[in-house]
Amino acid sequence: MKQLSLITMLFFVLSSPSNAQFSRQNMDSIHRLSAADHKLMMDKLDIESLRAGPSGDPNDPSAANSDESKVLPYELPGLLRFNKGSMVSSVSQWEKRRLEIFEDFDAEVYGRFPKEIPGVHWRLIAERDSVIGTYPVVIQKLSGVVDNRNYPAIEVKITMTLTLPKEAPNKVPVILKFDWNFPAGFNPNAEDENPWQQQLLAENFGYASLIPTSYQADNGAGLREGIIGLVNKGEPRKLDDWGTLKAWAWGASRALDYFETHPKVNAKNVAIEGLSRYGKAAMVTMAYDQRFAAGFIGSAGAGGTKILRRNFGEQVENLASSFEYHWFAPNFIKYAGPLTVGDLPVDAHHLIALAAPRPVFVSAGNPSVEGSWIDAKGMFLGAQYASPAYELYGGNGLTGLGYPGVGEFLSGGKLVFRIHEGGHTVVPNWPYFISFVKQYFNTP
Repeated sequence: MKQLSLITMLFFVLSSPSNAQFSRQNMDSIHRLSAADHKLMMDKLDIESLRAGPSGDPNDPSAANSDESKVLPYELPGLLRFNKGSMVSSVSQWEKRRLEIFEDFDAEVYGRFPKEIPGVHWRLIAERDSVIGTYPVVIQKLSGVVDNRNYPAIEVKITMTLTLPKEAPNKVPVILKFDWNFPAGFNPNAEDENPWQQQLLAENFGYASLIPTSYQADNGAGLREGIIGLVNKGEPRKLDDWGTLKAWAWGASRALDYFETHPKVNAKNVAIEGLSRYGKAAMVTMAYDQRFAAGFIGSAGAGGTKILRRNFGEQVENLASSFEYHWFAPNFIKYAGPLTVGDLPVDAHHLIALAAPRPVFVSAGNPSVEGSWIDAKGMFLGAQYASPAYELYGGNGLTGLGYPGVGEFLSGGKLVFRIHEGGHTVVPNWPYFISFVKQYFNTP
């Protein structure tokens, strides 16, 4: 298959006539509004300036480090150590330690879920029979309408499409995919001889496409709208309010609510998948909603599965900038100002460990194709350092003797890792994920 980079995909999305709202003028307006909100959050934090993050352009003089020999020593905050110093040695103790970790993520990184979030009513917009490859399917177009009676000025609807094998005799597992809002007719798998959709259908799996930006925009300008804006009634966020990643995870949980009511879906066998920023959101989803049976986390990088303390690739300063701060709680901004990444009470291994003992597949692209910005080794280390939480349950986390080469599959535990041959995509790893996850699905 011809590999399409994320930049190529987004070019198609933003340049499509059906997406004319993303004109240069409107994008400039979004950037201005995002910068203004970012500045407001900095003022709330009493921060005058932030450190600039490194450039993602390897030819830039300020390019991010891509040389392993220049990675500086760092000390990770303990995973199996309570804040008061005692060690965790049992599952019951781990459950208490998890609460401390959640509090650190809620206060300092991803923000808190609001105490009251409006309910969602799912509507079937359309249903049709179709054939994907040689597999008869039923396709449902769905809309999750959020109750906005407390603030009618903002309407929020969750867009999702559910595809199920038509002839399956029993309830089927479903892979819920955080998906891009591609223009009509654009198919990033057009040249794939065996698209991932057909690979899933061959196993009698269903799949769902969830559009995160339908209910929370991917920019700071959208924080006064969407589900975050609705809950806040159009007002700015508080310093520990949830960011976009947490909001996207909320939407995935509402999709799972719907699956629990569906007569053809085995809601106990639902996995979450996402790539890049959606990989971050998928990992957050796995951490915060234990109903999800498994995770397929693609190139999540900084703010997701990569060890943030590694000075390799994207850094905290990039995440806290006006272009990406909206993913996080406003409090996170201070780690690019008066504080540093070393002051963070948690790191990526804590986030991954919150999924234990459920299976998680961490996927990366070939660094020579995908680039070093994502930091494949940092993601490997995130899984490796999370493994002790899995071992508390009597199993294995990430197995293997060390950082693997391209194409080598570390598949011996419930945390698995593979660097595929392509770039910024999960497509080459779909067969490996399916083989991995189906052993955990109790399908007839």
